[in-house]
Amino acid sequence: MYKAMIDKDIPVLNSVMAVEAVLVHMTGVRQPKLQYLKEIKNGTLNYYSVEDDALHIDVDGDSATLTGRSRVNAAVYGGGRHTWCLQLQSTLIKRDGRWLLVESCASTY
Repeated sequence: MYKAMIDKDIPVLNSVMAVEAVLVHMTGVRQPKLQYLKEIKNGTLNYYSVEDDALHIDVDGDSATLTGRSRVNAAVYGGGRHTWCLQLQSTLIKRDGRWLLVESCASTY
């Protein structure tokens, strides 16, 4: 997903996110999938690099939680380029044999 965010690869992002997917930014703002994809495409959200520090996945049948810690270099909402230490707490579901992101909540660590 991060590679697709960096590449602004909207078709890949669309395919790994459920229709009802929501991203919760570290500010607490809840952003629906279509708005998130639009802001990546139009340059409101710009991702340059990601270095993963930790990844933990718990699977329970057709649902999973993923906790990842990464250093994300980005420029968002008109601000300057900066590296954030972000923890993503994500929920995924398995539909038709494919894992899809349903919700991802960002916080700093």
